[in-house]
Amino acid sequence: MQARGKDRSSPVLNVVKLIVAGSVAGVLAAAVALPAVGGAGVSAKSGMELLDLKPEDLTEPPLSERTELVDADGKRIAQFYFENRQSVTLDQVAPIMRTALIAIEDFRFYEHGPLDLEGTTRALIKNLTTGGVTQGGSSITQQYVKQVLFNAAETPEEQAAAIAPTVSRKLSELRYAMAIEEKYTKDEILMKYLNIAYFGAGAHGIQAAAKRFFDKPASELNLVQAATLAGAVQNPARTDPNVGPKSRKLLLERRNIVLDRMAELKKITREEADAAKAKKLGYKDVKFPGGCEVSDYPYFCLYVQNEILLNEDFGKTAKERLRLLQRGGLTIKTTIDPKMQKAAEKAIKNMVSTKDKPVAAQAMIVPGTGEIKAMAASRKFGGNKKKNEISYNLVADVAHGGGRGFQQGSTAKAYTLATALEEGMQYKDGFPAPAGYEAASNSSFKDCKGNSVGDPSHTVRNSSEGGGGFKTLQTGTWGSVNTFFMRLEQEVGLCKVVKLAKRIGLKRADGGKLGEFETFTLGINEVDPVTVANTYAVFAARGKYCKPLAVTEVKDRYGKVTRFKPKCSQVMEEEVADAVSGILKGVFSPGGTMASVGGIGRDAAGKTGTTDGYTAAWFAGYTPNLASAVSVGDPRGAFTHDLVGVTIGGRYYPYVYGASIAGPIWKQSMMSALKGVEAARFHSVDQSRFGGCGDHCAPKPKKKKRDGDDFDFDFGDRFDDGGDDRGDDRGGDRGGDRGSDRGGLDWRDNPLLNDD
Repeated sequence: MQARGKDRSSPVLNVVKLIVAGSVAGVLAAAVALPAVGGAGVSAKSGMELLDLKPEDLTEPPLSERTELVDADGKRIAQFYFENRQSVTLDQVAPIMRTALIAIEDFRFYEHGPLDLEGTTRALIKNLTTGGVTQGGSSITQQYVKQVLFNAAETPEEQAAAIAPTVSRKLSELRYAMAIEEKYTKDEILMKYLNIAYFGAGAHGIQAAAKRFFDKPASELNLVQAATLAGAVQNPARTDPNVGPKSRKLLLERRNIVLDRMAELKKITREEADAAKAKKLGYKDVKFPGGCEVSDYPYFCLYVQNEILLNEDFGKTAKERLRLLQRGGLTIKTTIDPKMQKAAEKAIKNMVSTKDKPVAAQAMIVPGTGEIKAMAASRKFGGNKKKNEISYNLVADVAHGGGRGFQQGSTAKAYTLATALEEGMQYKDGFPAPAGYEAASNSSFKDCKGNSVGDPSHTVRNSSEGGGGFKTLQTGTWGSVNTFFMRLEQEVGLCKVVKLAKRIGLKRADGGKLGEFETFTLGINEVDPVTVANTYAVFAARGKYCKPLAVTEVKDRYGKVTRFKPKCSQVMEEEVADAVSGILKGVFSPGGTMASVGGIGRDAAGKTGTTDGYTAAWFAGYTPNLASAVSVGDPRGAFTHDLVGVTIGGRYYPYVYGASIAGPIWKQSMMSALKGVEAARFHSVDQSRFGGCGDHCAPKPKKKKRDGDDFDFDFGDRFDDGGDDRGDDRGGDRGGDRGSDRGGLDWRDNPLLNDD
C-alpha cells in the first residue's frame, strides 16, 4: 500500500473522447465521469500522453492551524483560529475511519493512479441508477488538490475559480494530481486529505471533526462515528448538523449509505452495517470557542493579540501577522501568572461589583523585566450591554485594544519628584505651599518646543483651600500638595519633567502626544494601568526601563521555538531611583496619603491620585519584586460621570479618593500576589547626596520626630492643607488632581465630609 501511485487499470475508456465530450457538455460531471463510448479504449496513461498531460508541481501552503495562548505555567488560556484544525499523523486516525472514507470516496485508492477512470465510471452509473449522488467521482488525490487550491485562494473570486466546473480547471487538477502521486506515498496522500478536508460544523480536518462531533480524538472513533464523518465530507454544507434537524437527517442518511457501501465492499458484515444503521446520530455539538471573549483572562488575551498584530517580530506586515495568528498553529507562552492574576481579580471583586458603572482596573508588572503578570478589571469582557459587559481592554492603551484611559492625577507627581532629585535637589529642599498657586507670568512654564504655556489667570488650589506652609520634597510628596508641586515643576522646568516621564515609558492611552501644560505634574494626561505600572517599575528596578513584555516564547507547528527576552535599558541613575523610593515609602506612614490604608508588611512605595472634580482615582506602587497600578473611573465619560455621590461595590462614597478604593485594591492584591515570595528591600538612599538640603533648604521645624525610614517629617503637615490634588479641569484639558486623600485621611475620618 506504500507504493507510489501507478495506473494499473485496464483499458476502459477513450480518454480523448471523454475530454471532448466533457468540453461539449461544459460541466464538471461530464469531464470526469462520462459513460463508456466504445469498446476500443486506451489506457488512462496513454490517454494522458495523447493530451500531453504532464505532472505539474503544486504549491502546498501550510494548513491553517489553531494558535494557543498558554500562561507562564503552560496552561491554555485562549485560542485563535481561522479554521478549527489540529493536524494529525495517519497512525493517530482510527483504522475504521480510514476504511470508511476510502470505501465511500475512492474504494480503489490504493490501486489506481491520479485518475481512476474505472472508478468514476462505476460511480456515475451507480448515481444515475439510484437517482442521487451516493458515490464520489474524483479520486482522493484529486480531491486533495482541489482542497489545496481552494484553501490557498485569498479572495472569493479565487475560491470560485478553484472549484469552477470547467475542463481547463479539471486538466490543471489532473496535472497537479500526477505530481502529487509521484511525490508522496498513498498513505501520505490519505493523511494530507484527512487533515485538509472540511466536515461541517466549523470542523476542519479529522481531529477537529472527531472532537466537534463526538468529543473524542480521531484515534478513538468507532464504526458508527467513522461512517458519519466519512459521509459528511461529500457535501458538508448540506449535512452540517449545526444547521438544524433537516441537515441532521441528511447526515444520518448519508452515514447509512456509507455503512451499506462498506458492507458491499465486504469491509464490514451486513449484520454490522444493520446494527450500526440502527444507532442514533450521536452528535455531541462540542464547542471550540476562539478569541478573547471566552478566555479566563480576556484583557490580557486582548493585549497579547494586539501585541502580535503590532510587533514586527511576528511578521513584516500587518497582514502577515494576522495570518500567522489565525493560521500559524502556534503555541504562545505568555507572562501571565495565575496566582497574581487571581489576587488582582479577588481584590477588585472585594471593592467593586461587576454591575457597577464605574470600573476598577489593575496591571501588575515585574521590575527589571517588564513581564506583565496580571491584568484584571471589575467588569466582564463582552458585547452584552444588558449584562454590563464591556468590549474593549480596560487595562491597556488603544494600541492593545483599550480605550482612552483616565487622567493620571497625582500619580504623575512622582515624575516631577524624580526630575527634582535628578537635578540635584535634596530631601529637605522645598518651598512655601500657599493655598493657591498662580503662574507669575505667561512665561513661567515652557513646553519642549519653547512655547509659553503658563496661565497667570488660572489658580491651582489645594483641596482645603488653606495655607500650606513650607513643604519639602518629603512632606510635599507625602501630603501630595498641589501648590508645592506646581512650584517644584516651575523650578526644575516643565520640559525636563515631560522628558523624564517619556524616558521611563509614559505615553497617552489614545496614542496621542502628551499634553505639555503647566498642570502636567497634576496628571492631566489620560493613561492606562499597564503604562503607569511600568513607569513605576523603573523606580523599583533602580532606573532600568523595560518594555512591557507579554510573550516569552513562540513554538511553531514544526516545533521550532523562538524566545523573546526583555528589552531593557538604563534610563535613570540607580541612586536617583533609590532616592525616589526613599520618599515614596513615606506615603504609607503617618502624614502620608495612604496612612489610613497602611502598608503591606514589606518594603513598598507608591503614590495616590485623584483627578480634578473626582473624575478618576488611582494608586500606583511597587516593591522591589512587583509594580502595580490601579485605576477607578467611569468609562461612560469621566467628566460627565464623576465619582461624587456614588455607590460602588454596595458602599456609598460622597467622594472617591485614591485611598478610597484604588489604594485598598492595591494593598490586598499585592499582599496576596507576593505571598510566599521572599521580601526584598529597597537599596539605601545615598544620604550624602540626597539626605540634606541645598539651595531651597527648609527652615528648622519646631517639632521633629524620626519615622524610622531615615528621614524626618513634621506631624503638623498632616492636617495643615488637606493634602492632595485639587488642581483644575481647564475644560477637561488641563484639569489637575483634586485632593485625593485629605492629607492621609480617608473621607470616613473627616467630619466635614461624612454624612453619617
